Amino acid sequence: MNWGIQQLRQVVIISVIGIVTALLLTILTPWRCDDLPSYSNPAADYPAALLRIQQWQNSAVPSMNPLCQLTLMTHHHATERGIVLVHGYTSCPRQFYSLGQQFYHAGYNVLIAPLPYHGDANRFTHAHGQLTAEALTQYADRALDIAHGLGRRITMMGLSAGGVVTAWAAHHRSDIEQAIMIAPAFSFKPIPLPLTTAAMNLFSILPDSFVAWQPTNRIDDTPNYAYPEYSYHALAQILRLSCMIKQAAQHTAPATRRLVFVLNPNDQSVNNDAARELAARWRNQYQVNLTIIDLPDQLKLAHDFISSERPHQFPELVYPRLLDAAGVHY
Repeated sequence: MNWGIQQLRQVVIISVIGIVTALLLTILTPWRCDDLPSYSNPAADYPAALLRIQQWQNSAVPSMNPLCQLTLMTHHHATERGIVLVHGYTSCPRQFYSLGQQFYHAGYNVLIAPLPYHGDANRFTHAHGQLTAEALTQYADRALDIAHGLGRRITMMGLSAGGVVTAWAAHHRSDIEQAIMIAPAFSFKPIPLPLTTAAMNLFSILPDSFVAWQPTNRIDDTPNYAYPEYSYHALAQILRLSCMIKQAAQHTAPATRRLVFVLNPNDQSVNNDAARELAARWRNQYQVNLTIIDLPDQLKLAHDFISSERPHQFPELVYPRLLDAAGVHY
């Protein structure tokens, strides 16, 4: 009898260990991480690009913040160089406005389009919780297709989630001359890098929650065009797109010819190690033209060091580095 009870205990313990192991393996294995293809349809010329821009503007929600409308800085004809600037999650095109002007004055036609579910005048909207990786890739294709009617040589530059969108485009589209990924959100700083996949999976299945970026939850803590809260479901989708890029990089080279990573050593929002891992794979496995630019740590820059509206930033020091990364030399 005692032998039977002891054997039963062993079976139960082994079963529990097996179940726990299976659950851990499941949660640490990426879900729905198959790569999303690009469906490019470049605008044939400048008038065709303008027509698509008008259609995009017409599709904006009525409650759109005027600062967040699709922004086109144009020389009124196709130029040698065009650039697509992609803002970060919960921000909007206004984030890149000042930098966009500098590219414009350097001769570029500049396109800054709002990410899906972004730019609402109601800054506490929960619409951005509907963001998906699919919507982000469709956005990238749409913006780049327009850009081909604006300039002959195209650069794409994105910050944070915009950097992830840019990385996806760089992997898939050979019609981009260069892709510049600024503080890309491949992983978030509060989450240990080995647990990024688990966080992505859990955020996907748990009920959505909206959390303030700043502990005070004061609307004054963010620029007057940005959302003060983030969605767990939206973060999961950004991580999902990151996962697709990292998995695709194991098997195929990026399509874009020139790649630049701009990293902020003082970044408290994203994990730079994730960006360095992808950069190392692209460089070592495929021998691509890739540069990593580390911004000076002594500047103590915030994660969003692009927006000129934020205090304690140094656009006069940062912007020249970004322009130089894109090949603009004054």
